[in-house]
Amino acid sequence: MTERTAIAYAVEEGIATLRIDRPERRNAIDDATRGEMIAALEDAAGDAAVRALIVTGTGSAFCAGGDVRGMQQRLSAPAEEVAFNGWRRQGRTHRAVALLHGFPKPTIAAVNGAAAGLGCDVALACDFVMAAESAHFTMSFVARGLIPDGGGMYFLPRRVGLARAKELVFSGRRVGAAEALAINMIERVVPDAELLQSATAWAKQLSAGSPAALALAKSVLDRSLEMSFEAVLAEGAKAQAMCYTTGEHRASVAGFLEKSKR
Repeated sequence: MTERTAIAYAVEEGIATLRIDRPERRNAIDDATRGEMIAALEDAAGDAAVRALIVTGTGSAFCAGGDVRGMQQRLSAPAEEVAFNGWRRQGRTHRAVALLHGFPKPTIAAVNGAAAGLGCDVALACDFVMAAESAHFTMSFVARGLIPDGGGMYFLPRRVGLARAKELVFSGRRVGAAEALAINMIERVVPDAELLQSATAWAKQLSAGSPAALALAKSVLDRSLEMSFEAVLAEGAKAQAMCYTTGEHRASVAGFLEKSKR
């Protein structure tokens, strides 16, 4: 298991919790955090004991975005190296977000405070977003002269619509939890003190079914908006054929038939 200092990772009763653990930096993501997040996501995805994943932050923020100190270091490099160094860093960011988006089990972002910039992208990469009442979301990239680079330009329009996504990206304004819920940016809002308890209960509910069926259904659903009706049916048929062979399906059919005899 990888030693971690910026990410706290634990598994309890089948629910993995990945906590960005840099409260002194409001959980801003630097290069080390990217690497630790990738390692934790790979560990969780490959662990059969993990049925669902919760992503949250330590302290008063979920994630304040990219670490500005890291941005300063990037800009202090020789001019001819800035673009290539940035391209390599982008690859690490994209790897982490892709692992989260493609995670083969249900994922919930439990947003406990500010989710700004890359932090907002990370939250939206999860299947579901649950926010504390005090939480807020900001696509703050334009304030740094940047564009959303952690998948936000893919995830946000699919949640709130294209025009609303443009407004949030262009303005970079703060969106409170209540408004985020109203515009379908997130799924649930709970009292601050109940956030992790509620997220854990929801994760257990979402992951109670067959792990194989959940993973296969998610793999098709995540691509369905880019696919034709016929393609969704074709991919679904392949996934269903695999479901037919699972122990969970066999046990379910046998249990139903046994119950119907009574």
